[in-house]
Amino acid sequence: MYDYDIIYIGGGLNYAGAVIAAKNGKKVALIETKLNQLGGTCLHKGCIPSKMFLHYANIVYESKNEILTGTLSLDMASLFTKKESLLENVTKAILKQCSHVELIEGKGKLTAPNSVEVDGKTITGEHIVIGTGSHHFIPEGIEYDKESIITSDEVLNLTKLPKKIAIYGVGAIGLEMSSFFAASGVEVTLINRKKTILKNAHEQISQAAKTQLEKLGIEMLENHSVKSAKSTKKGVHVLFEDGDERYFPMLLVATGRKPNTDVIQTKEISVQKGIITDEHFETTLSKHYAIGDCNGKLQLAHSARAETLYVTNRILGKEQPPLMLERVVKFIHTLPMSYAYVGKIKSTLEQEGVEYKESLVPLSQFAYSLYNHATKGVMISYVDKEGFILGAEIFSPNAEELIATVAMALEGEMDTLHAKRTVFAHPTFSEALERTFFKL
Repeated sequence: MYDYDIIYIGGGLNYAGAVIAAKNGKKVALIETKLNQLGGTCLHKGCIPSKMFLHYANIVYESKNEILTGTLSLDMASLFTKKESLLENVTKAILKQCSHVELIEGKGKLTAPNSVEVDGKTITGEHIVIGTGSHHFIPEGIEYDKESIITSDEVLNLTKLPKKIAIYGVGAIGLEMSSFFAASGVEVTLINRKKTILKNAHEQISQAAKTQLEKLGIEMLENHSVKSAKSTKKGVHVLFEDGDERYFPMLLVATGRKPNTDVIQTKEISVQKGIITDEHFETTLSKHYAIGDCNGKLQLAHSARAETLYVTNRILGKEQPPLMLERVVKFIHTLPMSYAYVGKIKSTLEQEGVEYKESLVPLSQFAYSLYNHATKGVMISYVDKEGFILGAEIFSPNAEELIATVAMALEGEMDTLHAKRTVFAHPTFSEALERTFFKL
């Protein structure tokens, strides 16, 4: 006999699965290192507070035009207080949802099949669902001190904006935080190891995103790899691989995240870059699953939630179609336009050698773009030779919302014939998406 039907290790989006399992009569335990951090990185140190910061920074940005007079600035102390209040309320709501789940505070480790050790005590479960997330990757040579050399964790706890900041990395965190600081009036230097940004995006989107960052006043330091970074009395001393060196008051390290795999303490489960799983998110050990960032597939909160619900329903014996991660929306929230895509896009189609048609519509064709800072925006749809929708890329305000239309079309296996029958509202950015279908 096992102590529990299902043990969930990690209380990020994994809690959603635990709640469903408990409601279906399963005896469930949820292990989280700190119960006040239920909801995980996304809620407490990631997408929820970062999007909140970007929301208010965008208001400041929107105020800087010839129509409005006066000046606005962010009160970071008030924003911090508002953020903390929001997170506290949401955490309470999650705790309430988990009322039928046994919550265990501590660091869980899988020491043997079906056995989890938490602070010296071992509990057993017939099924184990691991959702331990990921952690910041700090490259060798960078002396992270949480004060002058920081990660996004520290950014979201700032009560005062710096006058200048350097940001190392052009992934989601780097681009989002560059937008936040620049729109808020901070001098930003964005350090890029290569020349391009959004390297997998359509070249027109990649160039438009770069132009947008430059228009915000961001200094683009391209083809610069950081060899070392250290806090000194003169500021953060950054030495580059080519021998160049500069000083910055503050350095934000945004060089990606790595899966948390130290939860695995048994040889029966294979680990490489992440915890290895099959298409059902089952590890190399039967009835043991890994969802979210820790499996190294997609570092997205909504994907982690979908994965844990898929696994939970599978354990409950409920029939369901496979979860296709290709159809999960991916996006980067920059200002004033964001980038989002779903399904197969130009880079993947060409890599896979798939025959396709591309339909590109610039937002400059629509008057709506003129007063929404979107004249450089673009929408691109891709279909196969039979006319079935393969995917889309969007660079526009609220791209992460607009792309949902395509995500649903993919799940419904829609072709352009049916897509053309949908009448989109006017004036909206969605009209440009409608136009892409009509051009195919």
